[in-house]
Amino acid sequence: MKVSFLKAAQIEVDAAVAWYGSLGAGLELRFLDNLDNAVRRVATYPYAYAEVEHGLRRCLFSRFPYGIIYGIDADTIIVVAAAHLHREPRYWIDRMLEEIPDKK
Repeated sequence: MKVSFLKAAQIEVDAAVAWYGSLGAGLELRFLDNLDNAVRRVATYPYAYAEVEHGLRRCLFSRFPYGIIYGIDADTIIVVAAAHLHREPRYWIDRMLEEIPDKK
């Protein structure tokens, strides 16, 4: 399956990479490895992860307090959020409507 990130999700990834990069010790590379691992798992087994809202699922990172929130549209995984799991829950809930015009 193809994987596409909503603009807001990509901004979250970039912010997390910058944050972990500022801490040193190569944490930003470890974060990106965890993200890549999660994306590959989702692309391989898209229905294997818990549905957190109707049509949206969450795959957790293995070593960081993050998860990717995604939906499935035909042959594409749409990553709605790269969500920090210790912050405001469900802040990403309206993104599907905001960023994908044909879903309104």
